Amino acid sequence: MKMTRWLLATACVGVSCCALAQGRFSFGADGAEVTDSQTGLIWRRCSVGQVWGGGTCTGTISTFTHELALAYAQSQTGWRLPNVKELSSIADKTRIYPAIDSTAFPTTISSIYWSSSPNVTGSISAWGVDFTGSGVPGGHSRVSNYPVRLVR
Repeated sequence: MKMTRWLLATACVGVSCCALAQGRFSFGADGAEVTDSQTGLIWRRCSVGQVWGGGTCTGTISTFTHELALAYAQSQTGWRLPNVKELSSIADKTRIYPAIDSTAFPTTISSIYWSSSPNVTGSISAWGVDFTGSGVPGGHSRVSNYPVRLVR
């Protein structure tokens, strides 16, 4: 897969911006995927429900219960729901609203996003990552509706 790199023409503000400019993230030829050089993971740039086009994500972000998030991810050939460690790796604790690099992941909403990791302390909860401001993972009720970002 051919990858191209984006270099920011503006001055960096914050750690993630500088990491992006130094090449942490590279983008697929169509722009819909982002590869993280720190982890080797390939992410969809848009949250589920949105599509990449015109240089950004458009459409309405879908939300799922944990069970439906897992089922949806399994139906996407070659993609999966990230585990909590993987999902936490793209959180940027130096940013808020949302706590993620908005160049690499445009239109990400300030919300908890589901991971595939169950919460071993109770069967009624699963791990998600809070992209509101902290990026900190936590256990959340499996019947709550949250967005999803896929990885491979």
